[in-house]
Amino acid sequence: MLAKIISASIKQRVMVLILTAVIALVGYQAMRMTPLDALPDLSDVQVIVKTSYPGQAPQLVEDQITYPLSSAMLAVPGAKTVRGFSMFGDSFVYVIFEDGTDIYWARSRVLEYLSQTQDQLPDGVTPSIGPDASGVGWIFQYALVDRNGQYDLAQLRSLQDWFLKLELQSVAGVSEVATVGGMEQTYQVVVDPHKLALYKIDLMTIKNALDNANSSTGGSVIEMAEAEYMITSSGYRQTIADFAEVPLGILSETGTPVLMKDVAQLRTGPAARRGIAELDGKGEVVGGIVVMRYGENALETINNVKQKLKEISNGLPDGVELVTTYDRSELILRSVDNLKHKVLEEMLVVGLICLLFLLHARSTLVAIITLPISILVSFIAMNIIGVNANIMSLGGIAIAIGAVVDASIVMVENTHKHLEHYRQKHGKAPEGDDHWQLVKEASIEVGPALFFSLLIITLSFTPVFALEAQEGRLFHPLAFTKTFAMAASAILAITLIPVLMGYFVRGKIPDERKNPISRVLIAIYQPLLKWVLHFPKITIGLAIIVLFSAYYPLSQMGSEFMPTLEEGDLLYMPTTLPSVSAGKAAEILQQTDRLIKTVPEVKRVFGKVGRAITATDPAPLTMLETTIMLKPPGEWREGVTLESIIAELQKTVRIPGMTNAWVQPIKTRIDMLSTGVRTPVGIKISGANVEELQRIGAEIEAVVNQLPGTESAFSQRSSGGRYIDITPDLKNAARYGMTLKDIQDVVKIAIGGMTIGESIQGQERYPINIRYPRELRDNIEKLRNLPVLTKTGKYLPLSYLAELKITDGAPMLASENGRLISWVFVDLKDISIGEYIVAAEKALKQQITLPPRYNYSFAGQYEYMQRVDAKMKMVIPLMIAVIFMLLMMTFNSVIQASVIMLSLPFSLVGSAWLLYGLDFNFSVAVSVGMIALAGVAAEFGVVMQVYLNNSIKAYKEADNYHSKADLTAALIEGAVMRIRPKAMTVATIFFGLLPIMWGSGTGNEVMQKIAAPMVGGMVTAPLLSLFVIPAIYLLIYGRKLPKQSFS
Repeated sequence: MLAKIISASIKQRVMVLILTAVIALVGYQAMRMTPLDALPDLSDVQVIVKTSYPGQAPQLVEDQITYPLSSAMLAVPGAKTVRGFSMFGDSFVYVIFEDGTDIYWARSRVLEYLSQTQDQLPDGVTPSIGPDASGVGWIFQYALVDRNGQYDLAQLRSLQDWFLKLELQSVAGVSEVATVGGMEQTYQVVVDPHKLALYKIDLMTIKNALDNANSSTGGSVIEMAEAEYMITSSGYRQTIADFAEVPLGILSETGTPVLMKDVAQLRTGPAARRGIAELDGKGEVVGGIVVMRYGENALETINNVKQKLKEISNGLPDGVELVTTYDRSELILRSVDNLKHKVLEEMLVVGLICLLFLLHARSTLVAIITLPISILVSFIAMNIIGVNANIMSLGGIAIAIGAVVDASIVMVENTHKHLEHYRQKHGKAPEGDDHWQLVKEASIEVGPALFFSLLIITLSFTPVFALEAQEGRLFHPLAFTKTFAMAASAILAITLIPVLMGYFVRGKIPDERKNPISRVLIAIYQPLLKWVLHFPKITIGLAIIVLFSAYYPLSQMGSEFMPTLEEGDLLYMPTTLPSVSAGKAAEILQQTDRLIKTVPEVKRVFGKVGRAITATDPAPLTMLETTIMLKPPGEWREGVTLESIIAELQKTVRIPGMTNAWVQPIKTRIDMLSTGVRTPVGIKISGANVEELQRIGAEIEAVVNQLPGTESAFSQRSSGGRYIDITPDLKNAARYGMTLKDIQDVVKIAIGGMTIGESIQGQERYPINIRYPRELRDNIEKLRNLPVLTKTGKYLPLSYLAELKITDGAPMLASENGRLISWVFVDLKDISIGEYIVAAEKALKQQITLPPRYNYSFAGQYEYMQRVDAKMKMVIPLMIAVIFMLLMMTFNSVIQASVIMLSLPFSLVGSAWLLYGLDFNFSVAVSVGMIALAGVAAEFGVVMQVYLNNSIKAYKEADNYHSKADLTAALIEGAVMRIRPKAMTVATIFFGLLPIMWGSGTGNEVMQKIAAPMVGGMVTAPLLSLFVIPAIYLLIYGRKLPKQSFS
């Protein structure tokens, strides 16, 4: 059947060329349209439910909001994990879905279940769904800086909230724009309790008076003098003077109405804040975070945002400018450019090798033309299935390049051989139909076997498709593009290549014997092969010893989930002590930023403490997140690497009570979302009681700190929050006609400062709140004496009606699937995760005893490693079975298929030793490289056997096949005379991968780990196929033959 396809292609050669041109054009268009990103989006499908419950403590938020919502969300179809965070005034519930769930379907399911929980929540509390953003949606951040010092933080915040944010939210691809830092302006009504006593008014009267005096309404229309007049009644309070004149609904003794200004002081001031932003250690700023919609094109979105900022920059007041503090487009362009260069370098290398071996420029063109066409076909396929161009998908093309040209090399070389024989026979080169007939025969001889061997390489990558979750999302693009490129080259091998050979492989073609490279190779190989065929059993024995030598390097290798990717920016995330006040947090932030900025390679430092106003940021006020933009590596001091910058920062930034962590921004966001951990290893403790969780956490921290390889271990302080507990005495309160609710209203309004409405000023909205003066509530003694108006019209201190005491509690509560959890974060040094976990598990088992209903488990990258392990154990045997079936189809012989299958382990010897020599850990990337290697090694075996079989067949046809000596001669001819194509396939793959192995640049860390096993295997796999396969042939097929022929 394949032979028929080859014949048909040569017959309809013009048709084949036109089709190729069409495919190339479509492919080029697809390549231009493919969206660019740095990494595939690795985050899980998540829906965030954010609920604000202003002024409420974490424990109340947990009991009244987070727990009811979390337990309801556990029942959502497709939900994998439900994480809850309860903080001061806010509840966040993250519902993480199974892979492959459509985000909009997930959002509608969550809404459906939310509607069922509304009656379980406190009055006036409404949960809302966060933006439809991916977990790595923070693609662009900026800060508003006032260079002239004319605007305060409240004015800058107002500019961000009511101008920039609205403009940027309309940009295509933007899901939301989150404000961080600054001060939100509020109207404050500071009530004097003594004046309230004078007029016998309570706080609710003030609240109702404000509610009743701040609204506007309409009264339909009336007709006057043939015109229509719309009626409005405006009553918004927009200035302090407006609020001062609000009547309270009672008259004084003189009969004049009592107004707000008679009992309260009115002013504007900042609202309580849970997030602060700082730039370069120079002071507070207002920042904005652009959050991208799920599945959008990051580069395009960033460009749209920049374009929009350019358009609206003239709307900014004088002296106010926008400073970019994080821009992912630089990483995207850098990484994609880096790989583009690699791919071009590889193409050059491959072209050069073909030229050196064939010494015929036009023949080299066959390989050089088929290569880009295979790549363009993979772009068409990428477009259809929606894979974007990123480090991984372009990496798939990069590692396939060497193997893609294999078919054209072997077929061109075979045609050269046929032309040589023809010239020897007829004394001239074939012309016209003879030439095409010869090309057809040469193609049919090796084409079908090559087709199958390329198919083997294509299908050997199936285990990579079986990876799931984060590692699946990372490596699927690579597997797709490699598979498409290989599949395209398999199809081209039986369609386009024969046609191109017919056109290009003609004219003056040098003999193989005249080629110096071939002569050297034959001179080395022939005597060695003769020795091998003299002692076939010794050869196989040696090969087995070599195979077992791989055990040592493999047993010495550590394991990790993924090599880290240098993103070109850093994130500084230290852990601070809980219950720091907002003012102190801002001070620490400015200190650390100033220190970081002293390192010469740092271009800009944007610090954030607490959270931005978005559901995608559940950070407590104690969490510092500082984005560090580094200068381009070209501007660094000599000899400086990312490691040395981190070491220098670690030395520079030292603040008592804080543990430093320097991490990669995108990677950390993903880890925190998928496992809730930002360090390589996290130990998760779950249970029911916060104090108990903290006690167990401290014990685990102590044990882990003793282990070798621990750089730092930090157990979450889950009870570092400080509380003033006010417990009403109901019996006492009843004497004065007071109920629990009355006392709690005083707590909520007088002490807490309740927001009771908003002042509407055009498109802007500002909150209004009421509270007692600060001097009456700034320590516990003053709170005990706080005057409360009772229903009997008497004034009493609060301590008569309630007991006040200071307690400790949780500053924030985290839960997973409805159970409270606490973490121990562990950072590692000079040890692989796999080894570390084994040691840690053993130590914890011996030294920690847990109370009932409590348990701990390891999370972080370790979780993924176990998942990959389990999956590979199932899929790799399947892959081996598929390759075996394809080999059976190629050779129609179980023996020959088995010979190649047995040769696969030998190819791994070289990769094991090379990885050991380079001190690489075993990771998913390395195993992907090994899977790719297995396919290529099988292809070598196929090429070798095709030549051996052809040679034996030729001997049989010439009736020269009678004894073992004849078989040996046939094997020597099949192996030695065809050394050139074999050397070429090895050289193209080996040298094609070197640019990746030795290169540097963004994304190279991951690519190197994939290329290393392939480069190592390229040394041992060919040796094996050149020596061991002929030896096995001799042993198997020589058994039935006599030693000498008797003719």
